[in-house]
Amino acid sequence: MNTEKNYNPMNGYVVLFVCLLLLIGGIPLLRIYIGVFMVFLAILCIPGFVLVNPNSSRVLLLFGKYVGTIKKNGFFWVNPFYSKRKISLRASNFDSERLKVNDKLGNPVMISTILVWRVTNTYKAAFDVDDYQNFVRVQTDAAVRKLASMYPYDNFADEGLVEDITLRSSVNEVSEALEAEVQERLSMAGIEVLEARIGYLAYAQEIANAMLKRQQATAIVAARHKIVEGAVSMVEMALEELNKKESVALDEERKAAMVSNLMVVLCSDKDVSPVVNTGTLNH
Repeated sequence: MNTEKNYNPMNGYVVLFVCLLLLIGGIPLLRIYIGVFMVFLAILCIPGFVLVNPNSSRVLLLFGKYVGTIKKNGFFWVNPFYSKRKISLRASNFDSERLKVNDKLGNPVMISTILVWRVTNTYKAAFDVDDYQNFVRVQTDAAVRKLASMYPYDNFADEGLVEDITLRSSVNEVSEALEAEVQERLSMAGIEVLEARIGYLAYAQEIANAMLKRQQATAIVAARHKIVEGAVSMVEMALEELNKKESVALDEERKAAMVSNLMVVLCSDKDVSPVVNTGTLNH
């Protein structure tokens, strides 16, 4: 027997009623052998009672031999010499510890995962691995370490490093890859992965400040780029409107001065203090 087998036990209430009859009838006859035998038989049946709650199971062994698994819930009676191991069939949550691993680019990151799993094959969970709960923890950590080394934490476009999938931005893709990796590792223990996703992700403490400054610098450069694009468009629009209305005649030197002043006003990150010229354009 190397696969799971459903076991159909006897109704526990019927056997309990028989045991009570044996006790009631045997106690008054304890002075003779038949009474002793009846009481002994009733006591011998007591270890055979088993209670199975909903979404729970009992794996039965007879002197080291696998007999079967009780999956239906209720009050039952089995052979009193059976050993009964309880295995839960309910969905369980596992929040792994924060691990320090290196991403694809070699940057140290802190990462953890949240896993939702349940046992579907009690034989594999009980006999193919030593401790299936500890097996889940160890294999999940191993899968997270492997996953983190497959993808970079983020894209670095300024260095020409652009990836389609990153740990920070590609949440759905990374979760699917993690779920497939964990499922492959836990299938040998008869465990089904219901959900796997990244619970915590950040740069390691030793490079967190440097990476934060880098992100801030990238954001500032991008913002300045947008500001300059907008300022150039506004200056071009101002020159076009002045030419259309012919309200002011400007030579190339005056245009250059006006463009310079407008660019300073539009691109400056501080308020500009105007200087009023009360003389001529030459002074």
